[in-house]
Amino acid sequence: MADMGFFQEAVTAWAAGGPGEPARELAERLSVRTVVLLEGPSDAEAVDALATRRGRDLAAEGVCVLSMGGAMSIGRFARLLGPPGLGLRLIGLCDEAERPYYVRGLERADAAQEHIFVCAADLEDELIRALGVPRVEELVRAEGDLRALQTFQRQPAQQGRTPHQQVRRFLGTKKGRKIRYGRVLVEALEPDRVPAPLDDLLVSL
Repeated sequence: MADMGFFQEAVTAWAAGGPGEPARELAERLSVRTVVLLEGPSDAEAVDALATRRGRDLAAEGVCVLSMGGAMSIGRFARLLGPPGLGLRLIGLCDEAERPYYVRGLERADAAQEHIFVCAADLEDELIRALGVPRVEELVRAEGDLRALQTFQRQPAQQGRTPHQQVRRFLGTKKGRKIRYGRVLVEALEPDRVPAPLDDLLVSL
């Protein structure tokens, strides 16, 4: 039986210039009703992790959590998935700096814009502030990355930066680390400390 991963792959291939029929067929077969458009895979990990914590199976609910590979792709995906294409409901989570891309992309696709949830800097920044740097460092230790973090913090380029800034930058210094910590940080949150953009997004689904 097809799962949401196949739909994600079909949509990504469609956006890259491939045929749209596979995505259309899967959307019908899986009863897809909503697509969450995210900048990257670390955001997708965070959304999935919070949904799991709250006992929700988004795929079973007809929700596709889709990493677009960058905010500037929003227009293309919105045209394919929104009113001009599959007619699905579109939800967005983005950084404040990327908000204009989301607004413009959804506007051009005649899609509703009231469900764009915006992080002040980015989602990692929101999660670090919610947890606090000491707790994040505990998690880094538990993941076996403390020595790498300490080495990173001693680099000349990091001097003068706050511990918060250093930790945030560290998460993006190695391929795959940001994705892994997208889930790790969310799983460590207290229920009442979930960042508002992420919490509001899940509530809207």
